[in-house]
Amino acid sequence: MDISNILTFIAVAALLVVSPGPNGFLIAKTVPVSGKKTGFANIWGFVAAFYVHGTLSIFGISLLLVQSAQAFFIFKMLGAAYLIWIGLKAIISAFKQTENSTGNTHQSPSKNTSMRVAFFEGFLTNVLNPKVSMFYLAAFPQFMPASETALSAYTLVTAHAIVNFLWFSMMITMLSKVKGVTNGAKFKVWLNSITGVVFITFGSKLALMKNG
Repeated sequence: MDISNILTFIAVAALLVVSPGPNGFLIAKTVPVSGKKTGFANIWGFVAAFYVHGTLSIFGISLLLVQSAQAFFIFKMLGAAYLIWIGLKAIISAFKQTENSTGNTHQSPSKNTSMRVAFFEGFLTNVLNPKVSMFYLAAFPQFMPASETALSAYTLVTAHAIVNFLWFSMMITMLSKVKGVTNGAKFKVWLNSITGVVFITFGSKLALMKNG
């Protein structure tokens, strides 16, 4: 594959990665509560989902999904429901923390997200997002000639994964450096409230997204 195509793809992928979206807000929700390692588990979930979408695009399954209105509707509604569910969980957690801080002196500590849960949150946030499939379906024909093999396609997926890993690693590092601020109970209530609303908004927008 032509190196210039790879570099151009990296530039396009970088714009996609750094734009505000569910991934960034998921990292912002996870790291202050559960730490750096759990944040990296989110990232590995993102990466695993990219390879799933890349594989589906290579074999043409994603194209069938986009072309079928019924399949696209079911897929996007599953993704929307999952994002809204994450948002509702965050808001419920914020309410519980508020009740604990204003009620009894016995405050239950914030529940940390396990590595496995963080991985699957990152994975499902992306694997159920039809926008990722549409990105690969649009990118592969432009950056990879039809004569190229699946190895070339996976090269593009890997480039996307590396850009994603580097960007969110920097984000995790910055969040961990201000952990003293983010550990406060009031901050966690505020963070859960904001991320809850944001995820519900993302889910609602995904539910209303039209095919093509």
